[in-house]
Amino acid sequence: MALIDPILLKTRLGALAGRFDVDALDECDSTSSELMRRADHGAPAGTVIVADRQHAGRGRRGRSWLSSPEASLTFSLLWRFPGKAAALSGLSLAVGLGLAKALEKLGAVGVRLKWPNDVLLQSGHDFAKLAGILIELSGDRRGMQAIIGVGLNLAAPEADLPQPAAGLKQAGVLADRHEVLAVILGSLARVLDAFGAEGFVGLKSEWQGYHAWQDQSVQVLGDGAEPLLGNCLGVDDDGSLLLATARGVERIFSGDVSLRRA
Repeated sequence: MALIDPILLKTRLGALAGRFDVDALDECDSTSSELMRRADHGAPAGTVIVADRQHAGRGRRGRSWLSSPEASLTFSLLWRFPGKAAALSGLSLAVGLGLAKALEKLGAVGVRLKWPNDVLLQSGHDFAKLAGILIELSGDRRGMQAIIGVGLNLAAPEADLPQPAAGLKQAGVLADRHEVLAVILGSLARVLDAFGAEGFVGLKSEWQGYHAWQDQSVQVLGDGAEPLLGNCLGVDDDGSLLLATARGVERIFSGDVSLRRA
């Protein structure tokens, strides 16, 4: 698997090349940590850090995400939005939609989305994790800054993981990493532009078209709490999960829960 060459990547980005400033590193602690340090020193929106190896990559709920150039694509993207944090509700879902659309454009079959920030590969009635998203927000007088971290499996991980995982090869994608990253960045730019203009509400119906458990029985698991069972109605205009339970329709806001098939 060829290592990322920013010059070659720029040719793949075409007309969108001017919107991104890509720096490829052999190794770092975490692409998001490195990008956050650069953002603190004034890095512009559209800055991308992609690393062939990261030894302290962060996943959701404190999990780690390790990477190697042969098996994964890990990068972080800096994006800025006007306004306050409340306007960014549903951002992780929008990013997931951008990823799903990009992977389908590359030829992937069976791509699905799991609330709030996972991309899955469906095979029959089973699902395996294909990519994860971690977004870190900060604000100042100019508005909100988002560090969007993405970890994508190119090949199925060999490590013992808490949930099934898959790679792009299993989804039918044989493109090299330059093509994969270029298509993803282009798709993210379009989705983030739409999100910045009208929020998540304009993307909701399209997101639900990819939703793995739309209108299915699920359980929501939280640390130390009893499982919440219900029928998954999808998401609200702000990206919150809608669950039809014995007590009525409940809205789940926190991303610190796990969604599973009942």
